[in-house]
Amino acid sequence: MKLYFTKTPRIIQRVFKNYTWRFFTDKKEIYLTFDDGPTPEITDWTLDLLHKYNAKATFFCIGKNVLNEPEIYHRILKENHQIGNHTHHHKNGAKTDLKAYINNILEAEKHLENPFRLFRPPYGRIKRTQAKKLQSLGYRIIMWHVLSADFDTTITKEKCLKNVLENVENGSIIVFHDSIKASKNLYYSLPKVLEYFSKKGYTFNAIS
Repeated sequence: MKLYFTKTPRIIQRVFKNYTWRFFTDKKEIYLTFDDGPTPEITDWTLDLLHKYNAKATFFCIGKNVLNEPEIYHRILKENHQIGNHTHHHKNGAKTDLKAYINNILEAEKHLENPFRLFRPPYGRIKRTQAKKLQSLGYRIIMWHVLSADFDTTITKEKCLKNVLENVENGSIIVFHDSIKASKNLYYSLPKVLEYFSKKGYTFNAIS
């Protein structure tokens, strides 16, 4: 079993206060985010479902996947979802030196229409020096408040759903993955999340 928090503790949010973990609001709104795409079939399925619920989301795309799947990528843009940078090759910041990491992000940037310069580090791993450099370039580092853990193949799809339903608050940023690895848990949990919170009067917004 991998070690991670399904809900980011407040102490972590305070220590890394220069990153965005959630939005503080009294409104019933939440922020769905999807990492690692675009991926054939999975991203299209996700977009179809979001359309059904009039939901907007933010897709943190891998640069090389955008090059491989331009039609899916442009569908994300056409349907007025937001785009974020997730590096060009899904680089782990903790295992990559500063220059190589920044260059990989800038390579992805060439293929993304990312006017708000949103960035999410793969695996949530980023060194302070890397973050400082990115912020000097105008990037906002978007982390998360609730982790669905759909990527974790050792948990049940019911557990994935529970991770979200039991932890979301107004303004939560939630992480899913439009990837093959996460697809089993995503296909089960995302429709139920959208239905559950829609019935409770929530809106689903893109980060801007």
